Amino acid sequence: MEAGIASQEALVSIGQEVLATTKLPMAIDYLVAELKLFGTISTAMSRLPHYFTPFQTFVIDRAEQEGGRFDMRTALAILEREATYRAAGATPQGLFFYRFECLSRNRLDYGQGLDAVAIDDIFDDEWKSWIRTVGRQVGLIDLGDLVCVRSPEYWRLEKRGALLAGREATGPDRVILFGEKEGRIARANRGKDPLFLFSALQRQLGYPAVPRPTPATSPTESPALLARRLQRLELRVKLLEEEARGGIDLSKFDPKNFQSPPGE
Repeated sequence: MEAGIASQEALVSIGQEVLATTKLPMAIDYLVAELKLFGTISTAMSRLPHYFTPFQTFVIDRAEQEGGRFDMRTALAILEREATYRAAGATPQGLFFYRFECLSRNRLDYGQGLDAVAIDDIFDDEWKSWIRTVGRQVGLIDLGDLVCVRSPEYWRLEKRGALLAGREATGPDRVILFGEKEGRIARANRGKDPLFLFSALQRQLGYPAVPRPTPATSPTESPALLARRLQRLELRVKLLEEEARGGIDLSKFDPKNFQSPPGE
C-alpha cells in the first residue's frame, strides 16, 4: 500500500510466493477474487474461519466501511501484531487486553467487537461468558473493577476485611480468570482511563501494544511547500473566475509581453 501497489496485485504475488502444500494458496486466490468482485476482503475472511478469527474479520470490515475514520493500514498492523503475539505463545489474558485496547483506542463498536473477541478457541466457556458480560457493562462499570473481581487480589482483600471485621472469610464465588499481578494493576488503575491500565500491563507484564493510527499527512511536508500549494490553488481560482466572466486573456502568459527588469 505504501508503494502504491494495488491490493489485488499484492495478494496475487503473495499467493505465488507461499511455499505451502496446504490449501493456503487457494484461500489467497479466494481473497483476490472477492476483492475484484466486491471490492472487499472481509466478506471472504468471514467464510474462511479456519484462517481468520471473527475479531480479525471484524477489524478489516470496519476499515473497509466508507466514511469511517479507521484506516486500513492501522487494521493490517493490528492483525500483524496479533499474529506475532499468538505465534510467540499468547495467553487469554494478554489477547483479551490487546483486543480490548484495539477497540478502545480506535473507537470501534464495543458490543459487536467484544462479541467477535469472545468467539475464539483460546477462550473457554467461562471466558466467553465473562467477555460478553463486559460488553454489556462497559461504560457502566469500570474495566479495572471488572478485572479485579476476577483475580486473587480482590479475594485477598475481601479475606483481610472479613478477618478485621470478625467475620468468617469465604472463598471466591466465581471463576478466577486473571492472575494476582493483573488484579493488582487493575486495582491501581480503578477510575482512570483504560489506556493507563493497558500501558501499565504492557510495561509490567510485557503484553503487546496496539499500533497507533498513522498520521494522515506526511511529516516531510514543510510550511513552505504548503504555501506554494496555496499559491497554485489561488491561481487556479483566478483562472476559473476569468473563464466564467468571458474567457481567459492568454496574452498575460506570452513570454514576449514580459519585460525584463532594468540592468538585466
